[in-house]
Amino acid sequence: MTADNAIEIKEAFQRAQKGHNNKAKLVASLKSRYNKLEDKTLFHEEFVHYLKYAMIVYKREPTVENVIEFVAKFSTSFQCPPKTEEEEEKGEEEEEDDDEEDDHPFLSFIFNFLLESHKANSHAVRFRVCQLINKLLGSMAENAQIDDDLFDQIHQAMLIRVTDKFPNVRIQAALAMTRLQQPMDPDCPTIDAYMMILENDSNAEVRRAVLSCIAMSPRTLPKVLKRTRDIKENVRKLAYQVLAEKVHIKALSIAQRVSLLQQGLHDSSEAVREVVCARLLPAWLLRLDGNVVELLHKLDVENCAQTALDTLRAIFTSTPADELLQNKLLSLCVFIRKALCEFIKAKGDEGDEMLEQVLPDAATYADYLYGYLKAVPVLSEEQRADFNQLELVMTKEFISQQLIHLTGCLDTNEEGGRRRVLTVLQEMLALPQTPPSLVSLLTEKLLALIPDDHRRTQTVAEIISDVREPIMEASQPMNENESRKQQVQLAEVKVRILEAKQALEDCITAQEFSRAAELKDSITGLENHRNQIIQDIAESSQPADKEIRTEKNDPETLLRCLTMCAELLKQMNIKTRMSPTISALMSSLILPSIANAHPAVRNMAVVCLGTCALHSKELAKTHMVLLLQIAQLDEVKIRISALRAVIDLLLLFGFQLLSDRPATQTERPSHSPDRQEDETPAAEDKGDAPEDSAQSILIMLSDFLDSEVSDLRTETAEGLAKLMYTGRISSAKMLSRLVLLWYNPVTEDDTRLRHCLGVFFQLYARESRAHQEVVEECFLPTIRTLMNAPATSPLAEVDINNVVELLVELTRPSALIKPSTNTEVCVHDYLAVRVCGEMLKDPTAPEVRLYAKTLSNLELSTDGTIRKDLLTLLQQITQVVKDRICLRAVEKMIDQLADSREQAELLTASALQPLDVNADGRHTNSSNLHIHRIPTQALHTHHHFRAVEIDGENVPESVAVARPSRKAKIAALEKTKLDLNALINQEANMS
Repeated sequence: MTADNAIEIKEAFQRAQKGHNNKAKLVASLKSRYNKLEDKTLFHEEFVHYLKYAMIVYKREPTVENVIEFVAKFSTSFQCPPKTEEEEEKGEEEEEDDDEEDDHPFLSFIFNFLLESHKANSHAVRFRVCQLINKLLGSMAENAQIDDDLFDQIHQAMLIRVTDKFPNVRIQAALAMTRLQQPMDPDCPTIDAYMMILENDSNAEVRRAVLSCIAMSPRTLPKVLKRTRDIKENVRKLAYQVLAEKVHIKALSIAQRVSLLQQGLHDSSEAVREVVCARLLPAWLLRLDGNVVELLHKLDVENCAQTALDTLRAIFTSTPADELLQNKLLSLCVFIRKALCEFIKAKGDEGDEMLEQVLPDAATYADYLYGYLKAVPVLSEEQRADFNQLELVMTKEFISQQLIHLTGCLDTNEEGGRRRVLTVLQEMLALPQTPPSLVSLLTEKLLALIPDDHRRTQTVAEIISDVREPIMEASQPMNENESRKQQVQLAEVKVRILEAKQALEDCITAQEFSRAAELKDSITGLENHRNQIIQDIAESSQPADKEIRTEKNDPETLLRCLTMCAELLKQMNIKTRMSPTISALMSSLILPSIANAHPAVRNMAVVCLGTCALHSKELAKTHMVLLLQIAQLDEVKIRISALRAVIDLLLLFGFQLLSDRPATQTERPSHSPDRQEDETPAAEDKGDAPEDSAQSILIMLSDFLDSEVSDLRTETAEGLAKLMYTGRISSAKMLSRLVLLWYNPVTEDDTRLRHCLGVFFQLYARESRAHQEVVEECFLPTIRTLMNAPATSPLAEVDINNVVELLVELTRPSALIKPSTNTEVCVHDYLAVRVCGEMLKDPTAPEVRLYAKTLSNLELSTDGTIRKDLLTLLQQITQVVKDRICLRAVEKMIDQLADSREQAELLTASALQPLDVNADGRHTNSSNLHIHRIPTQALHTHHHFRAVEIDGENVPESVAVARPSRKAKIAALEKTKLDLNALINQEANMS
């Protein structure tokens, strides 16, 4: 190659670094030079020579990125342009020539060079190799072809690189395989690798990269759906975007659609909720031609009403008001009508005028509602076997529910309309044919129209009385023959009674006491028979127009009454005391139903009992034992209801509910590092309640955490979280159980449990230092449990490093909502002492390396005494621990602690001197220093400035590293602007 050619390649790379250069012209110029050459080998070698300068730079410098872009464009410029239809119709000879041109020597050479370099030791080279392959494949035409062997080599190389140690390498490798995947092949290795990354990769950006390029198929769809529940907001957001763009609504099952909307519309991130409303829902509607009713059919409104309601609200939010009234009022879907009315009513005064156009006046609507509810048929057992009739009734019940909901949107300020609505609701509750599924909702809407608790109680009690003891007409009088027959029976019974009494006297006189006892029982039976005949005669003689009340105790009636009672108790103010009416319902309805044979009746009775006990501490004391027994012995659903009642009572009244003596709450004292770990559970948990009672309840709850019934386990965990957060119990052992339960693979599919505990841990630890101390206490027991878990236990699969990171983060002093401003020893100091002690117990244990890593991540206080003690402990560790990795971590921490002590001493001395200003105008006084965020690598040194008392003067402590000057910052900034020309010229001079 001549000198001119060498200059041309070098100049091309130099000019390519500048973003303003026209790369198309640059590519054309260099390509022209290349085409004139007969021997291409030297050109290939020199081109790669200059390319290597860019490939050794890992940082995303603009100059390097421009060079990479230029190389990709130049390499793919040798490809033939996409074939037209006329070209495709040409003969086989021309096709063979085209195939030969597709495999251009330069392009093949670049690919081979990159494939040889992908195993380089430098992560920068591996990153640039994957990036270039990604850009090369992405720049090729849609119908481009490459050699099969080359395809396989690229494929194998990228499959290796997607498991690289560095996330950026994995990202580029995953993107490079976008055009290599074959969705229809069930054994496609690219698809397998993508699914593995989505499931297991710890880096969120890698998961995002795979989401952006993975092809949708029945195999990959479940993995993408799972990413909508990813821990990172950006991953969840992209997952919803991918589903909106690539997946048709018909490709999803009803359960998947409902789950997506449930999670997306209630996501903790505003950005994710925005994507669901602005991208996913419009995409679904677009594929359904904008038919909202059809969308609701796809969501199974009758079984997922709340999700459908949330969906409609999201649609209404993005729809203009005029369009709402134009399009939706013509719809026959009552569910849409209800959702629209609630949406308009939520606008307040602004929506009142619109609401008048949607709904009639209250009295008219009440009459319509009454007529529709009365028309809902009641099916017999035989009719229920007919699926068509059953489906028809279920549809009518669902429509009835929506119509009842609409009563909340009516204008009830006018007294006449309000009275009519009240009357209709009362009558519908008293009607026997009203479906049981509507009773709770009817009661709720009725109570919403009655503001006073006393009136509410009286109204519901009257309805319950009418339902349980309905007024019935007396039977017609019997004819004379029947009456004469009853009189004869009565006379016969009386004669038999007289004869039996005479025989009884004779037996007593003869002292035949066994015979006398038999006669006495016979006389009792005859008297009962006589009384029954007399009652029948009396009833038959009553006039026909007289009404009587008959008590009904069938399960359906009891369940209806208990449902109304439960709704009443829920709506009552918690400060409202027990009234005589409620007491009467308790004795006549609730308590007798606890022993009912029908499970649904028992369950509702337990709900009523628990809710009623919240209004009376004495009642709660009386029935607490009963609720505890039910929570352990009955059916699962009833046990859960009883457990909820117990938790609510403990939250309201505390564990002193179990004691007759008054109790006073005492605050947990702050503890020292030498406090006992094996303090009794009673001291931890009992509060002021009797030890045995509190302990037995905690043992019961602990047993429930091991239950195979997921609902019971979840309810228990949620209850314990509430009790701990409110301070009713403080137990490191119980917190350890919850942490282990959260990480246990057995609970992986229990979304509610995982979500509840995940939120609880953060809120609990950030609430107060006392809570952080409990977390610190549970650290070692939790780690020991995981380390000692047998191989057959699910806990053996838990990542202990992840658990340690969680507990360390939860106990950071900076994580508190109100961080302490004084110089007291922080929780991490105690944890450091405990961890050091554990390392000294057994220096050869495998977990020593884990403890050393934990120490390096702690946020230690600036207290001189504790730092001195830690230094002593760490020096002892270096003498007994033999593991090299552990020793390096410990020695590094010793150096940091020693340096920080020296820095603190220097700062203390300098801070007492007068203020000094350097030549560059920078104050050396530490009052100008302030750090908002310290890098993760420095977490074990300093996180916050803490004030210490020195001779009555507050002097803030400094960090170990001095603040750089303005000139130093400018110089450092200039250094970040990389220019490859210096490296290229330096190489040229050396040659």
